[in-house]
Amino acid sequence: MSVNKVILVGNVGKDPEVRHLDSGVAVANFPLATSETYTAKNGDKVTTTEWHNIVLWRGLAEVAEKYVTKGRQLYIEGRIRTRSYDDKDGNKRYITEIYGDTMQMLGSRTDNQQGDNQNSQYNNNNQSESSGFQSAGEPETDDQGGEDDLPF
Repeated sequence: MSVNKVILVGNVGKDPEVRHLDSGVAVANFPLATSETYTAKNGDKVTTTEWHNIVLWRGLAEVAEKYVTKGRQLYIEGRIRTRSYDDKDGNKRYITEIYGDTMQMLGSRTDNQQGDNQNSQYNNNNQSESSGFQSAGEPETDDQGGEDDLPF
């Protein structure tokens, strides 16, 4: 048995880029920064930041398009995926992404410039839920859009 599960709490690095595939399925991509601060042997405080490529599908992508903005603190739960593609020069490139299954917006209401209710979450039909979490899977096929699956 194996497990591929990631839990991240971090800040959005830029507004999500949202695309709608020919089938109408929405996909959102954005960077998420997580930071760790520790005290070095010499007593200096050191902060390291990791950047994660977040990918959200369907209802989660639509929620991200509407509510997620640069600087927003998010809780993301999902899986790590590494894929390869050929760049414009024909070189093989690899990208590691976090495919989010669950997202929750964190922070106080005053942190949000749009004034949406922090406790409102949405299901795939954009109807309000009281669970506090949102889940949405990825497309049923492994190719996830074929020729539309370009690096972001």
